[in-house]
Amino acid sequence: MLVRLLYASRAKEPLDAATLDAIFETSMAGNTRHGITGVLCHGNGIFLQALEGERATVSRLFLNIGRDARHKDVVLLDFAEIAEREFSVWSMGRVNVGKLNPATLLKYSAQGELDPYRMPAVASLSLLKELAAGASIVQSASRQA
Repeated sequence: MLVRLLYASRAKEPLDAATLDAIFETSMAGNTRHGITGVLCHGNGIFLQALEGERATVSRLFLNIGRDARHKDVVLLDFAEIAEREFSVWSMGRVNVGKLNPATLLKYSAQGELDPYRMPAVASLSLLKELAAGASIVQSASRQA
């Protein structure tokens, strides 16, 4: 059974670009091995991530994320059974909100910033879907790669 999990978290400490890249590369490799797809959106120390895959695998990954000492304020925003994946072409797509048009964020957020703690889960998921449709996702690995 396929599920989609959407969560938000904050970095305990500022993460430099090299650390973010290393986390991302490790995530892509692990996700490919475990049949997980998804998108990670980050900016100003906040992360919004959608994970898709088999229920037990996605649940285990989320538990591991919650135990990661680099995160705090890990919040489950949504967990649902799905008929098909929204982000099937990415083992892990990545969006740096600092490179987005502010109008895109303003469409889903009262302040025009990434703050999934103050956005409805449906708005957070819609934002990720728009970013995927608008080719805003970068440094992604194809599931076929």
